Order: sequence, then C-alpha cells, then structure tokens
Amino acid sequence: MTLFRWPTTGDIPVSSSELLLFGGALRYEGPFATRERPLLRMTFWSMARQFPAMIGTVARAAWREDPAALLTLLGAELGQGLARAFGLIATSQVLVALFSAGPTPERLRAALPALLAVTVVTAASALLSAVSLAAAGQLEPKVERVCTARFYRTAVRVELAALENKEFHRMLDAGRFGTDSVRMMLSSSVLVLNALIGLIAAAGVLALLHPALVCMLVLVAAPKGWGAVVSARRQYASRHTWIEHRRAISVITSTLTGQDSAAEIRVHGAGRMLVDAYDDMSATMEKEQQRLARAQAATQSAASALSGLAALAAYGVLWLLLAAGGMPLAVAGTAVLAVRSSSSVLTSLVMQVNRLYEEAMYLGDLEDACAAAERQAIPTGGTPLAGGVREIRLEKVSFRYPDAPAPALRDVSLAIPPGKVVALVGENGSGKTTLSKLVAGLYLPTSGRLSWNGVDIKEADRDQLFDRVAVLSQDFPRWPMTARANVHIGRPGQPMDQGRIDRAAAEADATEVVESLPHQWDSLVIKGFERGTQISGGQWQRLGSARARYRRAPLLIVDEPTSALDPKAEIEAFQSLRTLTDDGTTVLLITHRLAATATADLIYVLDRGRLVGKGTHEELMAVEGGLYRSMYELQAAQYGIGSAVPAASGTARRDGSPHAQPAQT
Repeated sequence: MTLFRWPTTGDIPVSSSELLLFGGALRYEGPFATRERPLLRMTFWSMARQFPAMIGTVARAAWREDPAALLTLLGAELGQGLARAFGLIATSQVLVALFSAGPTPERLRAALPALLAVTVVTAASALLSAVSLAAAGQLEPKVERVCTARFYRTAVRVELAALENKEFHRMLDAGRFGTDSVRMMLSSSVLVLNALIGLIAAAGVLALLHPALVCMLVLVAAPKGWGAVVSARRQYASRHTWIEHRRAISVITSTLTGQDSAAEIRVHGAGRMLVDAYDDMSATMEKEQQRLARAQAATQSAASALSGLAALAAYGVLWLLLAAGGMPLAVAGTAVLAVRSSSSVLTSLVMQVNRLYEEAMYLGDLEDACAAAERQAIPTGGTPLAGGVREIRLEKVSFRYPDAPAPALRDVSLAIPPGKVVALVGENGSGKTTLSKLVAGLYLPTSGRLSWNGVDIKEADRDQLFDRVAVLSQDFPRWPMTARANVHIGRPGQPMDQGRIDRAAAEADATEVVESLPHQWDSLVIKGFERGTQISGGQWQRLGSARARYRRAPLLIVDEPTSALDPKAEIEAFQSLRTLTDDGTTVLLITHRLAATATADLIYVLDRGRLVGKGTHEELMAVEGGLYRSMYELQAAQYGIGSAVPAASGTARRDGSPHAQPAQT
C-alpha cells in the first residue's frame, strides 16, 4: 500500500467559482525542477542525516545575530538533559535504598540524600527551562527578522522581466512560506534539542541498567519517526499543489475591504458574488484538508501501533531479565521509569521532528527563492555613466516579454536629446510604455543596443542609471503613509528635506491639497487609520507629481500624467512639464492627449511595436495618411475642431506659436 503519493488531477475537486473567476483549477502539478521532488522522495534515514544541516541553517543565523543568547540557550538545554539523567540516577538510588533490607526508618534515612538530590535536580531543571525560554524569546524574532529581510532585499532587486515569469513568481510565493517558517523552525529546533538530550539521557541510564533495553528503545522510536516523515511530506506536497488556490482566495478577500473596489462591491452587488466565491473555493480546500486528515490518521495509527508493539516487547525483555534473575527489582523499577519517561519524551520528539522536517522544507523554499532572486538580480556595478542625460539612443532595439508569442517592440531606432520634451504616441498596445521602461533601465533589450551617454545599458551601472530617472505613471503607487512620506519616497536615500518637499509641492500645484488635509503633511492619506483621510484621484495625481519633482532627476518619464485631472488642471500640468526643461531636465511624455504632444520638441509614433513616424507636430501633420495625423484629426473632430488646431489660451510652443488644447468633457 502506498501511504504517500503526489496528488493528480483526478484527485483534486474543482469548484464552480474557480471555473467562473479563474477559468479552471488553480493547482500546480508540474514536476519541481530543483528541490521539491527530491525532498519528497527522501527516505527516513536520509532525512535523519539532514537534521544537522537543517538545525545548522537556523543556528548560523542565530549566531550571527546574538551568539550570547544562542550559547545561553544551548547551555540551558544541555543542562536540562543532564538534569534528567541525574534525576533518573537519583531516583534509582532512592529505589535501591527503599527496596533494601532493614527497618523502614533506616531505609528512609538512607534514601534521604537521593531524595534531596531529586529535589535539587527538579528545581535546577525548572530554572534552566525558564532561562531557555527567555533566550529563545530573545533569539526567535531576531532570526525571523534577518531571514525575512534577506528575502525581501533580494526580491526588490529582481529584474522586472523575471517577475513577469510565472515559474519565478511561483518560486517567490513559495519562499514567502519560508519567511513564516524561520521562527517556527528555531522554536522546533529548541524543542527537538531538548527532547533529544532527554532521550539520550534516558538511553544512557538504560544502557547502564542493561544494553538490551537501549535496543528496545530504538525500536519504540523508529515507527513514530517514520510516521513523522510521511506526514510532513504529505502536508508539504499538498501545500505546494494548492499554493495558487490559496493566493487566489487571498486576492478575493483583499478586494472585499479595499477602497478601490468599494463602489462596485456595493452598487453592483459584486460583494455577494465574491463572498460566495470565497465560500465555494474554501469549501473545495476543506475537502483537501479532510483527505489529508484521513491519510494522516491512518499513518499515525500505523506508527502508534508499531511503536506500541515495540514498547510491549521492551517490557517483555524487562520481565525476562527479572525472571532470569539478571536484574534487581529496584533496578527494574528504574528501568520502567526510564522507559516511561523516554516514551513521553519520544512523543514530544516525534511531534517536533514532524514540524521541524516540514518547516525545514519551507525554509529550503526560502533559500531557493533567495538564491533564484540573487541569480535574477539587477547587477551591481558596471560602467559609470558620466554627467546627467546627454543622449539616450536606441539602435534596432527589440523586446519580448517572457512567454509572449510576439515581441512588444521590433527594431526600434531613435534618439532622445537632452533638455527636450520628447513624446511617444500610438494606439494602445503599440509599445509606448514598454519603450519607456527600457529607457528607464527596468528592462534590457532582447536584441539591439540601448545606450545612455554612449554606454550600452547592458554594461552600465544600473543603479547610477536609476538615480538619473524619475517616473510618474498613470498607475503610480499610492503609498499608505503620510502625505510627507508620499513625496519624500521619491528620493528616500537622502535625508528628508521639508523645504525641498514644499518646493516640489508648489511646482506640482499640490500645496492646496496638503493644506486641505486635517493634519497637513502629517495626514495619513489612507482611510481606516488614526489621522487617516481619503483624497481624490486628482489630488493623488498632484501628490505623485510632487514626488517626481522632489526626486530632481535629469530624466522624467511621465505616462498619462493627467488622466485624473480636470481640464484646467490638465492644461496647467502640461504647461508645468514644459517648464521643467528650462533647467535641463529631459521629459519623456506618453499621453493620448495629442493636443498636449503638439507642444513637444520631438514626437515618435509607434504602431504595433514599430517606429512609424518622427518629427515635430507640424512635420507629422503634414504627412498625408500618417498615423499621427489621423489620430489627431479623430480627437479634434470629437471636439468639433479642425486639424489646423486653432489657438487656445494657456498653451503655446516654446517658439511662441499657439496650439489648441481641446476642451475636456
């Protein structure tokens, strides 16, 4: 009979909500390429040989953080084990004295020193247990913090393209389980160490009494150890199979209380549908938990039965030794106490070994995720980038997203001159945002050459490149923190400068937004917290603009920067972007508001990943049947404006020639 096997499609129920919301079952069934499958095939003895390495991983982290606490913990646990051994020996002396010949008072007096020793040992054991608990409490949060911080430090350095690979993303998700396991593994390691020392102490006493009893103790331990390994494997395999299902449930529940979805949750009744989906998908997972429980019960029953038979055999050996006269009655009583003590310790050991083995596998996932993130990390160092932005040039650049059937960009060649407003225009999906991310160093070209100031981006110091870029996208982060921090996070590596924050807010026309908040700069711009408040999309856009200006980078990439602004604010925002070039800032502008691009110094037109036009507004409007002209005329017709673009107040090119800004509905 196979007590452990990998779940297959036929074993796994699929809820109707999964089919409706996610298009099918959310299960991971592929063979694990690097680590998981070998772990699941590991034998009991192979696993036993891994315990020193498992405990060593956590011990090294603990040693790095607080060696004194680790030594205190180890000393306290060792002391408790020795106390158990001395306690059993002292108990044996008490029994020998009590079972000896002579008057009862004399036997009691003879047993008194041993009884006092038992009392002292018990008190010392209790004191050592308290010391161990305090040391573990000091170590556990430190080790958890260090390992978790390491995971996220590596994760935030991963190349953006790698994050879009589903296999790599799944590895990161598995690694997050490991961050939770670090603290539990340290706790389990302490308990395993405690139980092992107690077991060794009991085995040592039994070995002094009779070597055959030690062999019987091993027979008692083996079945429970086998059951622990099988149970841990099964639990680990189930969690990995259902990892995407769990993540999907988390996504559903997070939207139920989110502000962004609050309106549709209530007006459309989407909340009822999502709560029903949560209930349906959770019920499906309950079936998996029930399957696990039945399987675990069968395994544990078999292990307990085998261990019970071994314990019965141990008592049989003890009876034979007594019957044959090979062991005094007092010594036999000590042996019974040692066997009973070791049995309770063994139960604790098996439980903690089970937990330790399982958590060690999750810790292995954490190590794998960190290693994979380091392999996919943005390189440090490289060729320095002199100066600010002298020229950014693309030469036959193509880019394909991971697993995408076709390139997002094909053989694009263009140059971005310094101190100018350069606009990227085109229909949705034409490659504008992808191109801007390549320029920002977030992606590397699949083929071709992209250079900053003559340095190929693949060889450049990317950290220096990032330092020269500010990004303001349509979906910019709305950080759940104070208004001040939302601006300062634009340049977090430098000391917070309130004067610089105020100037950035004034330039972005965000001063009135901040002044309207109940606690001004100290207001939390998120509902549900003390000093928390909610601001509109347009107000958020002004804060985001202030963040980009606070960064003071020589290249500003703006992607649909005015989508949440009213018509007057939109005109002012584009005028403000125009003024940034006065101090040499280069602005790379992506927008569907083509009247705004009319003021750009240079316009590049993209169509399905290819560059199909470039020039000024006048040059592109002069091209009969050109994509730019057709898009502009469509927008102009929407507002009843001719393609000549009559003048409108408030907008003008740098050369003084007026251009219209279409009114917004």
